[in-house]
Amino acid sequence: MSRDGSVRRPARRLTAGGSEMLEETVAEEVAVALVYNGISHAVMMATPCDLEDFGRGFTLTERIVERPSEIYDIEVEPVGRGIEVRLEIATQRMAGLQERRRSLVGRTGCGLCGVDSLDAALRTVAAVTSPHPVARRSIERAMAGLPGQQKINRSNGAAHAAGWAAADGTLVAVREDVGRHNALDKLAGALARSGGGEAGGFVVVTSRCSYEMVQKAAAIGASAIAAVSAPTSLAIETAEQAGVALVAFVREGRLTVYAHAERITE
Repeated sequence: MSRDGSVRRPARRLTAGGSEMLEETVAEEVAVALVYNGISHAVMMATPCDLEDFGRGFTLTERIVERPSEIYDIEVEPVGRGIEVRLEIATQRMAGLQERRRSLVGRTGCGLCGVDSLDAALRTVAAVTSPHPVARRSIERAMAGLPGQQKINRSNGAAHAAGWAAADGTLVAVREDVGRHNALDKLAGALARSGGGEAGGFVVVTSRCSYEMVQKAAAIGASAIAAVSAPTSLAIETAEQAGVALVAFVREGRLTVYAHAERITE
């Protein structure tokens, strides 16, 4: 397995002038198991880099623990054709996890596969406390800065990115993955490891915006989530409930605000 999220594979290119054999750089995708206190809980397909951040972020955004201090240790170990991210968490939180009886077997970009009830799938999202206004120019600056920090996508063209931007639009952290939810979980983990994002910060993503993306943005205290593509109806409803401004279609000098438009300033 590579450390940069890409591997080389043989391919045959066909054109009007004939065909040629070549080696192409493609995104690496492997099975990553999240193991809590020795018990496997979820298997996600992911890019095998920044996996400590992934484990930490998933654990926080899925509310398996309430705070980073309840994660005691994280180890990443290759196992057969996949990877295990082994986490030690507080005994009380482990008991709660076992009660939930969740078993996620996720495909790329799948955030809710395996949830065993509608209540679990559509749980109430905690509202962001004291959300800040976000300037349009800050959103545009952050989105414009993402491509320059997408090293994996620049190599293989197949990775999503999630970034945390300060109030002025400066990108503080960026993480990538073949799965958009995974990229956001990795970002959440990176922020938790560094002490959290500063007040007034927001999330930018290179994908559509779904319910799960809003839920994860709210979990890390984002004032807004801005996406390059479209939102879903449930994402809009969830953003309204959580106090997160939802901005989509951020491209070519325009953007559309779907939730809490009063907090997006000129």
